[in-house]
Amino acid sequence: MEGFGGDSVAVELSVRRKEPTLVPPAEITENHVYFLSNLDQNIAVTVQTVYFFDVREEEKGRRPGEVIREALSKVLVHYYPLAGRVGISPEGKLNIHCTGEGAVFVEAEADCRLEDVGDMTKPDPSTLQRLVYNIPGARNILEIPPVVAQVTMFKCGGFVLGLGMNHCMFDGIAAMEFVNSWAETARGLPLSVPPYMDRSLLKARDPPQIDFPHVEFTQLEEVEKAAEAAAEEEEELVYRSFCFGPEKLEEMKKRAKEDGVLSRCTTFEALSASVWRSRSRALEMAGEQETKLMFAVDGRSKFDPPLPRGYFGNGIVITSALCRAGELAEKPMSHAVGLVQKAVGMVTDKYMRSAIDYFELTRARPSLTATLLVTTWSRLSFHTSDFGWGEPFQSGPVTLPAKEVVLFLSHGRERKSINVLLGLPAAAMERFQQFLYLD
Repeated sequence: MEGFGGDSVAVELSVRRKEPTLVPPAEITENHVYFLSNLDQNIAVTVQTVYFFDVREEEKGRRPGEVIREALSKVLVHYYPLAGRVGISPEGKLNIHCTGEGAVFVEAEADCRLEDVGDMTKPDPSTLQRLVYNIPGARNILEIPPVVAQVTMFKCGGFVLGLGMNHCMFDGIAAMEFVNSWAETARGLPLSVPPYMDRSLLKARDPPQIDFPHVEFTQLEEVEKAAEAAAEEEEELVYRSFCFGPEKLEEMKKRAKEDGVLSRCTTFEALSASVWRSRSRALEMAGEQETKLMFAVDGRSKFDPPLPRGYFGNGIVITSALCRAGELAEKPMSHAVGLVQKAVGMVTDKYMRSAIDYFELTRARPSLTATLLVTTWSRLSFHTSDFGWGEPFQSGPVTLPAKEVVLFLSHGRERKSINVLLGLPAAAMERFQQFLYLD
């Protein structure tokens, strides 16, 4: 395992943006209010990602900005709600007004070479923010179009595609399918996975029926902390990533099973349990403090019937595990892994329908108090998006959406290693690294 800091950038990146423009669909599309399911409602945040592309000498005559912009216009015909604007229904739920106004598109130029930006496994949010476009003066998600794109050209001829996309429009799988469809369009190919647009498949039942306790929505009470620990939490976060190779991941799985309590253990279960334990200890939570682990499970194949291929929307459901911090630290690894396994096993069609109905009745949002939210991108193939210049040689997030979020990213050409990216106060980060090594 290897720890990384945020010191990888070799130069102060300067980017000059041109005026932003709107890219409408290439053809007239439907004009109506597009329904968003209750699974779309809870994650209305903008997710920003960047994709780094090399350009070979013989390809430098083509203009990436023009090609990508034109392809965006064409692919929006298929994904027309992305050209609309976020609204609110009379019932207080998010929906999309399919106005066809278009996605926001910006071209930009950087004053350095791509290699000067540094290694995406050591992300520096302050630098990467210059490669995505933020809508000036936007006060909330209603004032930000669902898709915002920036193409930044570098002196070496390479470029970066920076995207800001509203999570209420799609989960990671659907977002990956959209970006890959966009890339296929840029290469003149038909869509290999056309979007399935009807989200009414995930409407709440009438009447709603809550069949499970949905701990993900529970607001945990915070046990009062010592003054030093409370002051530390107010400090600026340090971001670091930790790389786990195949051998280390196998070791963790073996350790989870060594006391004979568990007969099986997946990579995700071992890694998330270890990070949960280490982070709770690093934050010096009181022993009686209840702490929650939350993570998303892909429900596409778990619904009955399964969601159609190409489902355009969020097909994920949040599940959770709960444990006192003292118990989490003192009991063997198998205990934490067992809690993760129970949380995974809860996700059935009935559980997901119950979660949809729970939101219908309560309008509750998942609570992040004393919580770790693990987001897994390690199985998503954003790295395959070829707009005509080959696959990106690196890609990833610009930053984490909240201090409670930890991101799992695949790493390396074989994609068998996993990077764990998180932010903690400096002293807590040092403790986290020590505990993680012990696990």
